[in-house]
Amino acid sequence: MKKEDIHLWDVKRILFGEAPAEFMVEVFFRTLFIYIVLMVTVRMMGKRLSGQLTISEMAVMVTLGAIVSPAMQTPNNGLLQGVLILACALVFQRGLNYLEFKNRKLERLDHGELRMVVKDGEILLNEINRSKLSRQQLFAALRSRSIYNLGQVERMYVESFGLFSVYKLEPPVAGLSLLPPGDDEVQEIQVPVHNRVVCTSCGHVRDDAGDADSCPLCTSDNRVPAMIYS
Repeated sequence: MKKEDIHLWDVKRILFGEAPAEFMVEVFFRTLFIYIVLMVTVRMMGKRLSGQLTISEMAVMVTLGAIVSPAMQTPNNGLLQGVLILACALVFQRGLNYLEFKNRKLERLDHGELRMVVKDGEILLNEINRSKLSRQQLFAALRSRSIYNLGQVERMYVESFGLFSVYKLEPPVAGLSLLPPGDDEVQEIQVPVHNRVVCTSCGHVRDDAGDADSCPLCTSDNRVPAMIYS
């Protein structure tokens, strides 16, 4: 479109573009057709696309969005082009799943690996760094599972597709409180442990040996009184 063809008061161009107004009816039927084909394609790709997505599945979903838009809205593109590309995306996805089933290294490359981020009430700092997690994300995930102290956690894993798996420690032991420090009303569900402190960086619990004592695991000097879930 040339510069001189653009006018702010050209309502027809703004609403309908260069296509005639009748093309809106065609857009409706194009959208309906592509929507049905897209639903069938995603259904054939498997149940994983309706749950937590892996990296390759996310790439497929982004690709599908780019595929269907021109087929629905561009008058110069035929519907069969969009259908063909959707079929190619289906073949690529199912083919990749088959290759990953046959090759464990390819599966790890695509999906990543499971990582343990909490062990016996202590945060594995190297693992949360590799998983690109912050402590606040970790704490929020535990609080959403009604876990308010690291001493309640025996194991916490980050699955390869991003979900958390948590196994509780029974009975709970002293650990780092996960409750917001400014919310005094909820603090009563935990009680302090006499002469025990916990590292705020990794959650390691140790005897209170004075101000000069640093954490033997992560060398952090930041500590608070250890709490136990009552």
